[in-house]
Amino acid sequence: MTLHLETPLVESPPLGRAAGRTVLLKLESSQPPGSFKIRGIGHACETYAARGARRFLSSSGGNAGIAVAHAGRRLSLPVVVVVPETTSARARRGIEDEEAQVIVHGESWQEAHALAQSMTGETDAFLHPFDDPLLWQGHATMIDEAARQGPKPDAVVLSVGGGGLLCGVVEGLRRNGWSDVPVVAVETDGAASLHASLAAGRRVALPAITSIATSLGAKQVCERAFVTAGEHATTSVVVSDRSAVDACRRFVDDHRIVVEPACGAALSLAYERNVALAPHRRVLVVVCGGATATVAQLDAWAGSLA
Repeated sequence: MTLHLETPLVESPPLGRAAGRTVLLKLESSQPPGSFKIRGIGHACETYAARGARRFLSSSGGNAGIAVAHAGRRLSLPVVVVVPETTSARARRGIEDEEAQVIVHGESWQEAHALAQSMTGETDAFLHPFDDPLLWQGHATMIDEAARQGPKPDAVVLSVGGGGLLCGVVEGLRRNGWSDVPVVAVETDGAASLHASLAAGRRVALPAITSIATSLGAKQVCERAFVTAGEHATTSVVVSDRSAVDACRRFVDDHRIVVEPACGAALSLAYERNVALAPHRRVLVVVCGGATATVAQLDAWAGSLA
């Protein structure tokens, strides 16, 4: 049994027309909890449950917590998720709808994370939202599927927050004989911790997260993501919040799918024909999803960024 679904890989004529090249979409937004997170978190939860865990604890700004809650409900184990005060009411409801307990603590994810770790007992398993090899193994399954579903892309475009998706995608590329496929890693201005680290030549922490794409809001990427970006052909791109939100709104019109700005960041490269895509004729964009956005919220963000 796996807790994630096999998701469609589809060609997008609207994005292809905008980008001037073939654009394939891996629709992780169709996962039951709303994002790719259930792949890695589901795999980790199943592994920890098999090892005897009796409760799951996690820290999250939203999507990871919803995924842990979903996995716990499916595995009949209790879940506690600690979220910061910045986590939206919609995200909190999403966690509670999966029958998990939500604790609100701290102004940032780092503070919520520290409390969740301190609560973890001997029979508990702690689910990190992005820094765990089990997560990367689970996330890699989307590339396993893509390799069965369609042609080999010239590049994979994905968003980066803490770096778990980057680690998983590269693991998937390597185990499917696609090690020569480069990655285009996209962040928003104000949440670009990978870009800052690559520029500095060492892993650095941002002083604060100022982007509205809070799902990308890790002040520092995990060590494995930084190393992976140095070992695997990776182009780091930073886009504005405006570009991310505009992409989300266009994506609703084109594909009738609502995604968060964290996902819109990756989509914006196709919509704006970003120069980072210039070397590639066929790109695969990971539509990572996000369960906390609504059309009304996207409109509100667009108004605030005008």
